[in-house]
Amino acid sequence: MKRVDRPWLSQSQQRVWRQWLTANAELGTAVGRQLTQDNGISAPDFHVLVRLSEEPGQRVRIVELARGMQWERSRLSHHLTRMEKRGLVLRRDCPEDGRGQFAELTDEGRRAVEQAAPGHAELVRSVLFDHLSDDELDVLDRVTEALIERVRCSGFGDGAQEQQP
Repeated sequence: MKRVDRPWLSQSQQRVWRQWLTANAELGTAVGRQLTQDNGISAPDFHVLVRLSEEPGQRVRIVELARGMQWERSRLSHHLTRMEKRGLVLRRDCPEDGRGQFAELTDEGRRAVEQAAPGHAELVRSVLFDHLSDDELDVLDRVTEALIERVRCSGFGDGAQEQQP
């Protein structure tokens, strides 16, 4: 994977890379602040709540949730403990596997995600999508889809540990 013939990024590549990192960080910060200010939940809380709200029965095995969010299981476990204390989620034992557990959305968690979603969508729309033409949106869609695929195929992306012998 290493290319010794091109050890550095070009000047334009370096500029775009740094812009990408800055845009990602600033958008993440803005989303986190908006969710906390308007709804009293963190961006990670919202991410968990959205994932659970989209699952059949609004529950999923914790190991699958961690994988889907690209979090370590221990990180998710600690986060779920904090969310459980606030009544947003429950953990339930898996009847098919005594070691497994489900994370389940509570009524309070459902209310929290339903309350937070409109403001979240408005922020994302206003800072990202409202200023793009349909053609620019199509280009961004193709670029991000291709980027995700290349990262996953690199051996360093999502599922990289599972691919290694």
